Amino acid sequence: MSLALIAISPLDGRYQQQTLALSGYFSEYALFKYRLRVEIEYFIALTKIPLPQLQYFPKDKIENLKLIWKDFSINDAESIKLIEKTTNHDIKAVEYFIKQKFDELGLDEFKEFIHFGLTSQDINNTAIPLMIKEAHQEIIAPAFQSILNKLDDLADKWREIPLLARTHGQPASPTRLGKEIKVFSERLEVQFKNLEQTVWAAKFGGATGNFNAHKVAYPQINWPEFANRFVSNDLGLERTKLTTQIEHYDQLAYYFDALKRVHNILIDACRDFWTYISMDYFKQKIKEGEIGSSAMPHKVNPIDFENAEGNLGMANAILEHLSSKLPISRLQRDLTDSTVLRNVGVPLGHSLLACKSMLKGLDKLIVNEEIIAADLEKNTVVIAEAIQTILRREGVEKPYELLKELTRKNTKVNLNDIHQFIYTLPVNDSIKEELLTITPSNYTGYNF
Repeated sequence: MSLALIAISPLDGRYQQQTLALSGYFSEYALFKYRLRVEIEYFIALTKIPLPQLQYFPKDKIENLKLIWKDFSINDAESIKLIEKTTNHDIKAVEYFIKQKFDELGLDEFKEFIHFGLTSQDINNTAIPLMIKEAHQEIIAPAFQSILNKLDDLADKWREIPLLARTHGQPASPTRLGKEIKVFSERLEVQFKNLEQTVWAAKFGGATGNFNAHKVAYPQINWPEFANRFVSNDLGLERTKLTTQIEHYDQLAYYFDALKRVHNILIDACRDFWTYISMDYFKQKIKEGEIGSSAMPHKVNPIDFENAEGNLGMANAILEHLSSKLPISRLQRDLTDSTVLRNVGVPLGHSLLACKSMLKGLDKLIVNEEIIAADLEKNTVVIAEAIQTILRREGVEKPYELLKELTRKNTKVNLNDIHQFIYTLPVNDSIKEELLTITPSNYTGYNF
C-alpha cells in the first residue's frame, strides 16, 4: 500500500511528487542531518582554537567527521530515532549518535567535547535557519524566478495587443495586454529584492545566551568572537549577539512576511488570469483525455490558477501564524516555538505547489485576440476621456460635462454617435480631424 494514500497532509499524499524536493530540507530526516552538521562543524571549530584537550586531535580524521553528516542516510536517521526512544530528547539523541560514530572512528577520548557547553537551541536555532535559507535559495527562489521569467515572456509576446481596461469592473481607458502582465512581474521583482535582504540569523550562546559554561571552563578564550566566526564562516549565518535561550526569530518573521507579500501578488495575478479566461480573452490548451467537468463535457476549467490561489492562501495562513507567534516567548524561553518550527516546511510546500500549478496554467494560455479586439471596439465610450482632455486643451467650456451627457447612459453609445458629437463641437476642423482619429485600440498611452 502506498503511504501517500494514508498521509494526513496532502503535501505528503496527493501532492507528494510535486513537493518531494523539499523533503531534503524539512523532513525529520533533514532536521537530524542539519543538526548533525552544526554539531560536527562546531566540534571541528573547537579543534582549531584549539582547546587544550583537542590540540592533538588527528587532522586526518576531519573529513571522516564531515562524512557523518554529508553521508547521513535514512538508516542513520532511524538509529537516532531508536536512541530517542530512550532519551525522549531529540538533540541528546543526536549527540549520542555522534558519540557512537566517534567510537567507530577510534576517537572516543574526544567525544565529551561533542555538544560542549551548548544547549539544544544552539543547535536548533542554527540548523533551522540554515535549512530554511538553503531551501529558499535552492528550491523556492528558483520556483519564483520561473514564474517571473514566464510572465516576462508573455508580457513581451503580447506587448502590442490593445486591451480594454476595467476599473471597478467597468470599461475604462484602454491599456495593453503585455503591460498589464508586466505590472505583476515588476511587483514581483521588488518583493524578490526584499526577500534577498533577509538576514539569516542564528542563536549560539549557551543555556541563556551568555556563554556561562564556556567561560567558566575556559575563561581565557573570547567565546563571543569564536561564536561569531563559527556561525558566519562555517554555517553562513549571522549570529544574534543578545539572546535568551532562543533566537528571537524577528528575522525569520521578516522572511515569512516577505513571502506573504510575494504570495499576495501571485494570488492577484491568478485571479486576473482566471477572470480573463472567464471573459474568453484566453483559451486554454486542451490535453487529450483530460476532463473538465464530470457532468459538462465541453468545460475546460482554469483549475491550475484555482489550485495555485488555494495553495498560496494556505501558505499565507500558516506564514501569518509563524511570523506573529515565533517572536513571542515567555521570559528566557518556553517550548511553544519548538512545535511550531516543525511546520516551517508546510507553507513552503504549499508555495512550491502553487508555483508549479501557476506555471502550468500560464503555459496553457492561448490569447484570443479576436474577442479582446471586439470587446474593446464595442466600448467606444472609453475614448471620452481623450476627447474631453483635448477639449480642455483647446479651452472649450465644460468639456467633461459635455462628454458625461453624451456617454453616461444606459443605452449603447457607438463610434458613430461619438463622431456625430465631434462634428457639433465649437472647434476648428483640424481639431475635429484630430478627435476623429482616436479609437479605443489606439488610445493606449505609452507602451512600456
